Amino acid sequence: MGKKRKQRDTEQTQPEIKRGEDAAAPERPKRPLLGWKEKPQEDDNTVSPSFRNKEKNMLMVLIAPGFSAGSTRIYLYLWMEKCPNGPSVKFLVNAVHTMEELKLTGNHLRGSRPILTFSSNFDNHAHWKLLKEMIIQIFGTPKGHHKSKPYYDHVFVFSIVDDHIWFRNYQISVPHRESDKVSRGSLEKMTLVEVGPRFCMNPIKIFGGSFGGPTLYENPFYVSPNQIRALEKKQKVNTFAKKVKAKARRMMHELSNPLEADEFADVERMSSFQPAVLLPG
Repeated sequence: MGKKRKQRDTEQTQPEIKRGEDAAAPERPKRPLLGWKEKPQEDDNTVSPSFRNKEKNMLMVLIAPGFSAGSTRIYLYLWMEKCPNGPSVKFLVNAVHTMEELKLTGNHLRGSRPILTFSSNFDNHAHWKLLKEMIIQIFGTPKGHHKSKPYYDHVFVFSIVDDHIWFRNYQISVPHRESDKVSRGSLEKMTLVEVGPRFCMNPIKIFGGSFGGPTLYENPFYVSPNQIRALEKKQKVNTFAKKVKAKARRMMHELSNPLEADEFADVERMSSFQPAVLLPG
């Protein structure tokens, strides 16, 4: 066990504090308005190698679940918006299949750059062109961004089918054997393996402002989930009413057409009767 240090020893080891004019602490520098580090002023004409968003605009994706009144069903809505002045788009997301459900074999590095591909019908109408540009700005990697990777290893596929945008995610699979290595520019041995997830976006409205404003486009084929649920309930009510009417018609038919008495009804009863056999005592 080590001996405890005495208080006198600790007092001797501590440096003596000077008192007087020399002991005064140096003055603390005044903090500038923009922080302690003064950044050098840069002209607008100077070109920096890294990506800079001078306009301070941001494209935002907001996913919000929607609850229908009087039921436990949840509907998924997705907003795409360019802050702060718009435009903004509202989608209804359907047919969502997660990576856990699909159990696909594809895989890619997290945070790597995707290749964006679009079907040719994105250029047919003005609202599809606007959605294509917003998707490019949201999912695409800006040129010269300091966190961007110098390679591509997966593909995002956006296609329009039945006025819905379908999303798929594929891995670019390249053989790793020495004999099967792919040379630059050759795509014969490259294959696409689906990674997931999958989902479908149904555009509802395109607004001119941020989460609102003038309506630039409204989908004429969109039907809200509540209306679909109400129609399903009406169909169920109609089927039940049809069953009740059919049952009432059957009862009226039986009353109007009673069955005649069967002459051979007692014969079956007599045939089922078996007399008891008496054994001699």
